[in-house]
Amino acid sequence: MNRRLPFGPFPRRTLPRQVLSAVLCVSLVLSPPLAYADSLPDLGESARADLPPQLERKIGESIMNDIRLHEPTYVDDPEVNEYLGRLGQRLVAASAEPGGDFHFFAIRDSQVNAFAMFGGYIGVNTGTILTSQSESELAGVIAHEVSHVTQHHLARQISSQKQQSVLGMIAMAVALLAMRSNSQAAGAAIAGSEAAFVQSQLAFSRDFEREADRVGYEILQKAGFDPRGMSDFFERLQRSTRVYENNAPVYMRSHPITVERISDMQNRLQQAPYRQVRDSLDYQLVRAKLRAQQGTPKEAIADFESLLRDRKFASETATRYGLAFAQLRAKHYAAAEREVEALRRQKGGGSAMIENLAGEIRAGAGDLNAAAAIFRDALLRFPLSRALAYGYADALFSLRQYDRLESFLDEQLQSYTSDSKLYGLQAKTHAVQGRKLQQHRALAEMYVLQGRLLQAIEQLQFAQRAGDGNFYEQSVVDARLRELKKQQAEEAKQKK
Repeated sequence: MNRRLPFGPFPRRTLPRQVLSAVLCVSLVLSPPLAYADSLPDLGESARADLPPQLERKIGESIMNDIRLHEPTYVDDPEVNEYLGRLGQRLVAASAEPGGDFHFFAIRDSQVNAFAMFGGYIGVNTGTILTSQSESELAGVIAHEVSHVTQHHLARQISSQKQQSVLGMIAMAVALLAMRSNSQAAGAAIAGSEAAFVQSQLAFSRDFEREADRVGYEILQKAGFDPRGMSDFFERLQRSTRVYENNAPVYMRSHPITVERISDMQNRLQQAPYRQVRDSLDYQLVRAKLRAQQGTPKEAIADFESLLRDRKFASETATRYGLAFAQLRAKHYAAAEREVEALRRQKGGGSAMIENLAGEIRAGAGDLNAAAAIFRDALLRFPLSRALAYGYADALFSLRQYDRLESFLDEQLQSYTSDSKLYGLQAKTHAVQGRKLQQHRALAEMYVLQGRLLQAIEQLQFAQRAGDGNFYEQSVVDARLRELKKQQAEEAKQKK
C-alpha cells in the first residue's frame, strides 16, 4: 500500500479550486464587487457596521449548501459526519454556548486541517481524524474550532475594521475563511493590492488563536476528555514542521502554532489532575473506515491483514471492521461476512456501524431480503442511525416494496424534517409509482433544504399542473407555493 507519512508531504491544496473560487470567493479581495458569488446571500444594509448572529448564520448556510452540492471532497457519509456531530455536540455542551446551533462535517483530504465557518459550521479533514492518536487529540482540535465560533472571532475581526459596504465585509470574511482552510489561497490574496490590509487581519487573528487555545482547553476538560490531547497534538504538529520544513501541515500554516502557545498549554496542564480517557468504539471504527477507503481494495486488505498479523493496533475490533470494509470494497462478500459475524459475537461488540456494514455486505451479495432484515432489526436497537435508515430505504426500494417504503419514509420525516436525502428518496418512490404531484412536491422540499428556492418553486408549479392529485393535495401544494413565493419576494426586496 502506498502509505503517507503522518504529516506530509501533502498536496498543495485543501478544498478544491472551485470551492475556493465559487464559494469562498477569495478573488473578491482582488476583484470588483461584481465577482461576488451568486450563491451567497445579500445581507442588507444592517451588515455595514456589524455582522449579527442571524447574518452570520445566513452566510454559513449558503456556503455549506454549496459545499454539499458542488464540493467533490465533501464526505457524504452519515456515519462519519454523525460521529463528528456527536463528538462536537459533547464539546458544545461544555462551552459558553451549550445551546448553540453547530454542524460538523468531514472533508476528504489527507492534510491535517480543520476550520470554522460562519453560523457554527465546522469542517474537519479526514487527514486530521487519521493523524490523531486518541479521541482526546481529535476533540482538542474540534474544541479549538468551537471556541472560534463561540468567541465570534471571524465576525469580530471583520466588524472591527468598520467596513463601509456589505460586499467589502463579506469579501474579507471569505478571504479569511480561505486562509484558514488553504494557505496557498492566503498567499494569493496577500499578494494582491490589499496585501497590507489582509496581512493585518491575519496577524490580528493570532490573538484569537491564543484565545481559542485557552477556551478550547476549558471546553475539553469540562467535556471529560484528557486536556493533554490538545497540547500533544499541536506539539506533534510542531515537530513535523521542523522535519518537513516548507511542507509543514496546512494546519500549522493556517493556525500558526508557536512555542509560546504550546508552553501556555503545558503550564495549564501542570495544575490539572491526570485523567486517562478511553477512546470510544465509534472513534476507532470511523478511523478504520476512513483508512479502509484509502488506496485500492487489494492494498487496503493487505494493510489491515498486516496490522492484525503483527498485532499493531489500538483496537482489534476496529481493525477487523476495517478489514471487513476493505473486503466489501473488493467484493469478497463471504470473507467480509465472516469478519462481521466474528465482530458480532464479541462481548460489547454491538455497534450501529457494524450492523450497517453487515447489511451492506448482504446487499452487495444480492441478498436484498436479508439486507432489509438486518437494517430493520438494527434500527430497533439503534433508531438514531441515519446510515441504517438509508440502507433500509434503499433495500426496500430495490425490493420494490414501495408501500412499506412510503410508510417508513413518512415516519422518518416526522422525526427528521430537515433531512433532504429522505425527501429525495420519497420523490424517487413516488416517481416509480407514477404519482407526479407527490414526486414534485417531495423534490420541492428537498430543494428548499438545499437552499435552492427557485428550483423548489419550479417543482411546485410542476405539481400544480400534474393533474393526479386530489383536492386536499392540490391545496397543500398551492399553499406551499404561496409561502415560497412570499419568501422569494422578501429576499428580492432585501437586495434592492
